[in-house]
Formats: sequence, structure tokens, C-alpha cells
Amino acid sequence: MPETITLTVNGQTYQVDVEPHALLVDVLRDKLGLTGTKKGCGTGECGACTVLMDGQPVNSCLVLAVRAQGKEIITIEGLGDPQNLHPLQKAFIKNGAVQCGFCAPGMLLSAKALLDRNPRPSEKEIRQAIAGNICRCSGYVKIVKAIQEAAAELRGEAAHDGV
Repeated sequence: MPETITLTVNGQTYQVDVEPHALLVDVLRDKLGLTGTKKGCGTGECGACTVLMDGQPVNSCLVLAVRAQGKEIITIEGLGDPQNLHPLQKAFIKNGAVQCGFCAPGMLLSAKALLDRNPRPSEKEIRQAIAGNICRCSGYVKIVKAIQEAAAELRGEAAHDGV
């Protein structure tokens, strides 16, 4: 039997009718039209469905939508927009860190969570933070470089090699 829940997504409040077993990824995509959150493996292994819940990266394919009630959810649509890209988005584009683009939403949100809690991450910390996000197109070098450049920009520093 459907239940009406209230979700706060990207700063906007939604009333949504969901089945008790509905997954957050499906509600975001199918009920709210936020298709930037990708549905990949469905088992929490690939990270394509990563969103931020109260600032923490979570695999939305493993979260029941009813469990997201009362939480602040950020999807890729809430990170930036074409007229006002987030520094991470700019750095990913500049460094060619987006290839097919399937992993990018989850990768960007995992990186944002890292930079929100640690503005000066080491390469090892960056690699650990994105370890739950699989990219089949890259060797992660450009992704790590982009995150380092975005971190420098967010700190108000000029990015350079060896940031």
C-alpha cells in the first residue's frame, strides 16, 4: 500500500507517494525526474547512483525512499547548473575527467563530500573517497587531478601540479 513521504532534494520539498519497498534511486529518477542519478549495478558496487544524504555519500540503490524522509538529499542536479558550474564540474571538464559520463554524477558527489570535510586531501585520501565509484573509461588519473584542482580553487589557491 503506497505511503506519502516528504523528501527534501536539492533544497526543494516534495510530497511523493511510494511503495514501502521503493528505492531512493527509483523515486529520484521516476517520480521526481532527476535522471542525473544513474542506475547501474543495483547492488551498491558501482557507485553510479551515489547521492549525498545529510552530506554523506550513499548508494541510492540500497536506500529505501522512506528512509530518506527528513534527510537533506543532494543529487547531481543540485551540485551546479550549466550557467553556474561547481568548481568540481569545471575541473572535471577542464581535465577530461568525464568520458562516457555514466560514473560522473556519483564521482562528483563523492568528491564533494570529501572536499566538504577535508579541503586539503592527499592523493591517497582522494582515491579512498572515490573507491566506491567505478569508472570503466579511465585510469582515474584525470579524475584525481580534477579533484585536486577543484580543492585548490575552493581554497582560493591557484591550482598547479602536485597540488
